[in-house]
Amino acid sequence: MRTKLKPNSVIAAALLLTVVQTEKVGAEDVAFTGWTHQKFSLFDGNSWRQAGRELSVESDGTVSLLWQAVPKTLWQAKSASWTWSVELGVPPTDLSLKGGDDRNLSLYVIFAPKDVAEATEGMGIRKLLENPDIRVLMYVWGGAHVRGDDLPSPYLGSRGRTVVLRPAGLGQYDETVDLRADLGRIHGRADLALIGVAISSDSDDTGSHIKARMSDLRFSE
Repeated sequence: MRTKLKPNSVIAAALLLTVVQTEKVGAEDVAFTGWTHQKFSLFDGNSWRQAGRELSVESDGTVSLLWQAVPKTLWQAKSASWTWSVELGVPPTDLSLKGGDDRNLSLYVIFAPKDVAEATEGMGIRKLLENPDIRVLMYVWGGAHVRGDDLPSPYLGSRGRTVVLRPAGLGQYDETVDLRADLGRIHGRADLALIGVAISSDSDDTGSHIKARMSDLRFSE
């Protein structure tokens, strides 16, 4: 990703994440409906398609993300699960390198102390990620790394950390992550409120082409 996050004076207030209560107590399925497309350039961005429980993306030498604020019913979620697939993907990259960290898909899970969470309601993603009190776990499919590696973010500094779930490659996989365990291990606090979620796809540095999908995203207590 070549472009560093910069303040944006006009960002529309985010809609609350659409959720569907499941039969499983304490679990909420996330609908890909009404998410906000955030570009890092005025002239290009990925092509996203939101279709209820499934999200698809094509990235052709581009980078952008979709994001959504999370309702208070999910602030204390302990785990996340989803299915993702990659039909075309980027080559292996160094995910710790600014300007060379292309990846097929990333799931950003954004946290904050409760008082900060209350104050950031309605804030756009750029300002949110610049907040010094924010902490981010970025679960990634991509890079020349192995499952379980966690790496410093070249853009977020101490606010964010990359957790590699899949190295660069193709296929389809089901994932489940323990958010609280990862928060405690990486950021030293497991009690933060889950306030936002974003999904990105990034092929601008390698000029390659991504075709990928994510579905059945669920947060559980």
